[in-house]
Amino acid sequence: MAIEEHQQPSDQHSEETCYVVDSLEQIGSRWRLVVLHDLQEGEKRFNELKRSTGASSRTLSRVLDDLQETGFVTRRLEEDAPVATFYALTDKGRSLCPVFDEIEDWAEEWLAEEEE
Repeated sequence: MAIEEHQQPSDQHSEETCYVVDSLEQIGSRWRLVVLHDLQEGEKRFNELKRSTGASSRTLSRVLDDLQETGFVTRRLEEDAPVATFYALTDKGRSLCPVFDEIEDWAEEWLAEEEE
C-alpha cells in the first residue's frame, strides 16, 4: 500500500529523517565535505587547504568560518613571522572519519560499477 503524498509519516520516521536532514545541512555542502575530508590528514595551513581542495580564497574562508562556527574545525594562529593560520578537526569533526570511510566504501562498490 503506497503512502499518499498528503499523509504524514510516523513520528519516529519523521524524527529520524529530521536528524539526517539536520546533519546534511551542517556538513552537506560540496566545499564543507571537501575541507572536512581533507583535514582528516591532520592540521593544515590555509594555503595548504587552498591548494589541496582547489577552493578559491573567498570560498575557503567562508567554509572554514562556517565549520568553526558549527564546531567541526578549530583555528590556530601562529604570530611568528610569517603569520600562519592553521586549521584542524575538533572531536566533532574527527567523529565524521568513519562516515567518510563508509561513503568511500559505498562509492567504490556502486559508483565504480557505473563507470564500467
